[in-house]
Amino acid sequence: MIENLPKTYNPKGFEDRLYEFWKEKEYFKANVDKGKKPYTIMMPPPNVTGNLHMGHALNNTIQDILIRWKRMEGYEALWLPGTDHASISTEAKVVEKIRSEGKTKEKLGRENFIQEAWDWTRKYGGNINNQLEKIGVSCDWSRERFTLDNSLSNAVEEVFIRLYEKGLIYRGDRIINWCPNCKTAISDAEVDHEETVGHIWHIKYPIKDEEEYIVIATTRPETMLGDLAIAVHPEDDRYKGLVGKTAILPLINREIPIISDEYVEMDFGSGAVKITPSHDPNDFEVGERHNLGQCIIMSEDGTISKNGGKYSGLDRYEARKRIVEDLKNEGYLAKIKEHDNSIGHCERCKTVVEPLISKQWFVKMEPLAKPALDAYNEGKLNFIPDRFGKVYAHWLEEIKDWCISRQLWWGHRLPVYYCEDCEEIMVSKKKPIKCNKCNSTNIYQDPDTLDTWFSSALWPFSTLGWPEETEDLQYFFPTDVLVTGYDIIFFWVVRMVFSSLEQTGEVPFKDVFLTGLVRDAEGRKMSKSLGNGIDPLDVIEEYGADALRFTLVTGNTPGNDMRFHMERVEANRNFANKLWNATRFVLMNTDEKVAMEKVDKEFLEEEDKWILSRVNKVIEEITANLNRYEIGIAAQKIHDFTWDEYCDWYIEMVKPRLYGDNVESKRTAEKVLLHVLENILKLLHPFMPFITEEIWRHLPSREGALIISQWPISNEEMENVEAEKSMAFIMEAIKGIRNARQEMNIAPSKKATLIFITRDEEIKDIINYGKRYFINLASGEDIQIQEDKSNLGEDNISVVLDRCEVFIPLKNLIDFEKEIERLEKEKEKLAGELKRVRGKLSNEGFIQKAPEQVVEKEKAKEKKYQDMMNKVLERLESLKSDN
Repeated sequence: MIENLPKTYNPKGFEDRLYEFWKEKEYFKANVDKGKKPYTIMMPPPNVTGNLHMGHALNNTIQDILIRWKRMEGYEALWLPGTDHASISTEAKVVEKIRSEGKTKEKLGRENFIQEAWDWTRKYGGNINNQLEKIGVSCDWSRERFTLDNSLSNAVEEVFIRLYEKGLIYRGDRIINWCPNCKTAISDAEVDHEETVGHIWHIKYPIKDEEEYIVIATTRPETMLGDLAIAVHPEDDRYKGLVGKTAILPLINREIPIISDEYVEMDFGSGAVKITPSHDPNDFEVGERHNLGQCIIMSEDGTISKNGGKYSGLDRYEARKRIVEDLKNEGYLAKIKEHDNSIGHCERCKTVVEPLISKQWFVKMEPLAKPALDAYNEGKLNFIPDRFGKVYAHWLEEIKDWCISRQLWWGHRLPVYYCEDCEEIMVSKKKPIKCNKCNSTNIYQDPDTLDTWFSSALWPFSTLGWPEETEDLQYFFPTDVLVTGYDIIFFWVVRMVFSSLEQTGEVPFKDVFLTGLVRDAEGRKMSKSLGNGIDPLDVIEEYGADALRFTLVTGNTPGNDMRFHMERVEANRNFANKLWNATRFVLMNTDEKVAMEKVDKEFLEEEDKWILSRVNKVIEEITANLNRYEIGIAAQKIHDFTWDEYCDWYIEMVKPRLYGDNVESKRTAEKVLLHVLENILKLLHPFMPFITEEIWRHLPSREGALIISQWPISNEEMENVEAEKSMAFIMEAIKGIRNARQEMNIAPSKKATLIFITRDEEIKDIINYGKRYFINLASGEDIQIQEDKSNLGEDNISVVLDRCEVFIPLKNLIDFEKEIERLEKEKEKLAGELKRVRGKLSNEGFIQKAPEQVVEKEKAKEKKYQDMMNKVLERLESLKSDN
């Protein structure tokens, strides 16, 4: 007997210990090795001050599965971790912190505020990395990067300067999305649009010196303060006589021109629209075409600017209320209608954003978008699932210039300098000594920082040393796969692709594996407001990391949201426990010397040939599944093979041999048990690394750590179609017999005669060979084979199989009177349950007031009880007719 595992499976007893062991031995570390093929994954950098949530757990579990698998396949596998400085969210937390201390950002000054931000980051940053270790991530921590590292900051400045010098970065007055709460510009991708029931106000704009007016509809009446024109379509006969005339802006009494522009939709509303160039992107374009100028009426804090007349200083929503009231009082308000509107909110703070003209820095996207689109169309970039490739392509086709400047202090400061005397713009990594144009030394740096996504767009190559031609960059880049959520295709994936193509000429990764969201058991998004979030660390504490990991990947397909059920976590812990106990049984019944020997094909019995053929096929299938990123399918296959075929069938089949006197048969069974167990551990290791490594350390035949062992390779010599066919028949027969006995409530201890009716010679041979299985596993006593049903008694239960039928005589197996009595009681009990549930469902008050899920639950109960009643009635009828 080999030294055994502890009696009880307790992941707390080894998970932390094993992780430290892996780190100490540097198994996660990747080195440039020209003799091996590289495999690279860049970890999507979480916010430095963030905490682990289920989305992180899912994303990083998938990455870990891929990297562990490739490491075992012999690749030099690099998984590079890191964190993002997260400009807006980190700055907001620091501002909140200093405000609680009675300080303000402005009073502290930039330098002191940045120091506060670094102190905050050092205190709270890195916490998520410790949490990631709990789920077993095998990333190369020695290469950890932070987006504000000196080397990465150098790369950011290099890219900014290169793009500027090529004319792809420019400064200009454009409409941007402004968050009044964060007080910064944000990109289109950072705006969440929510459908909201609001209003649309119809306002009368009088025509100067005439008795008529034009009705204009708006969902934001406060913006009328900045109206600079009314536009109609050139072909709209209703308004041709008004084009060139002047309208009077209600409340403000400003004269504004009536212009014609093809932007206007004749069939929408009144066919006339207000033009507010400073607060609407489409109006901005119209204003440019007609030289209307600008009139900014919204301040950065969301209040009305000095251009707003008597409404100046009011909050935008208070101003709206007063403007509507004044329009009504002065007779300008034609009508108000309810209106469904898509309102843009800041993705981080949820404040309604304002379209606002602002002088910002932009990236010219059209020249950068084309190569990124071509890469996808030419098959150089693959999406899993493929449908998201169309989303990627559509966004690139419709892309707008990217506003990259942010009115924040925490982040990469723009490498831009201005001359105070002549306003010359200088772009440089270092502050110029004097102005390039006028030689003035009065030079200051732009106070803005870059959009966080500008730096993270360089993540696949800046982390490897770019712009230097480092050995790491040459060996590990381009990377192999990006694993990320489908919700940041626009934020990040697109930007990494065009940035990499522009700076390196390479697509940064071959494949993009997109995960869905992890939702609660009812399908709701996990959030603090709903209070339905589940902390992955709490799950690990109770069930272990392996159970959590397996839950996240089984039943989960790329790009689709998944529901998280604690019952599934418990089931997967039970799976781990099943493997643990099965291993204990194998080790307790295996001689260490025998375990060191290889399987000898000469002494294999039918069940040995079957399980060896099956494990060979499972190796082939799981490897193919992983190559296709079918991670959930691969996980389910190793689960089913381990639980059903190895534990429930093969171990049970060989127990008589392990306890028997045939030495050679026993030795062969021991060797096959261990051989298959080793392969199970290897196949399962990427999914459940802790339990598999711990078990591996107890195997007598192990060599080194499981994490660096060789991935199993299928062997054609082990394939045995005939053994699989014969054992499939035997197992199907045993399951059928067991089910039939269970339906008749026959105790397993009662042995029965099994009569097989078949004329098929092949089936007869299988039955004859399988007699010992039927005796040991199907409570068989006497196994008979007949070609017809002659000499069968009346009281039998039957099982229909392929090319065969099994009959089990009931004589001496059941007491018919007692069974009828038991079934009558069961019938009475079910009748009561049906009466109760149907009473509920016939109660109109219950149907109308109870939540839908409660009603559906009662309907499901009714179906279940009715199905059970039908079976009871069927069995009663059968028993009574036989007697």
